[in-house]
Amino acid sequence: MSVTGLVVVLAVLAVATVVGLVLRARSGRVVPTTGRVAPGWNLVGVEPAADDRVLLLQLSSPICTPCRQTAVQLTELSGTRDGLRHVEVDIAERPEIARTLDVMRTPTTVAFARDGRELLRVSGVPRRQELLEALDSELTSAR
Repeated sequence: MSVTGLVVVLAVLAVATVVGLVLRARSGRVVPTTGRVAPGWNLVGVEPAADDRVLLLQLSSPICTPCRQTAVQLTELSGTRDGLRHVEVDIAERPEIARTLDVMRTPTTVAFARDGRELLRVSGVPRRQELLEALDSELTSAR
């Protein structure tokens, strides 16, 4: 292998490593959104119950291992926190939902307030404590 070839291989490895580290650092991070009104609850045909304050809409795909981890975590979370409702949607069966919400990756969780405001998004498996902290004001102020 020539010196030029070795330099090219090392450069490609360095770029791939940096991209991988950036993606890994961003995975699971809660990203607050602008509060745009979106079809949230109506989009998935869910009518909020009297005590529902936040919908955690999880967009998944059938072959996604992190999707299963996210589903377990969000189901458990919604079972232990009043006002949280978790709905998982398979985008292979309902691709229009991913298009409407501009979701390009699974799992992605989009949180909606009862009034339809989009609160936040998480790509990857959510960081539980960060997610709870981000939703806390919505859950406590809506009571």
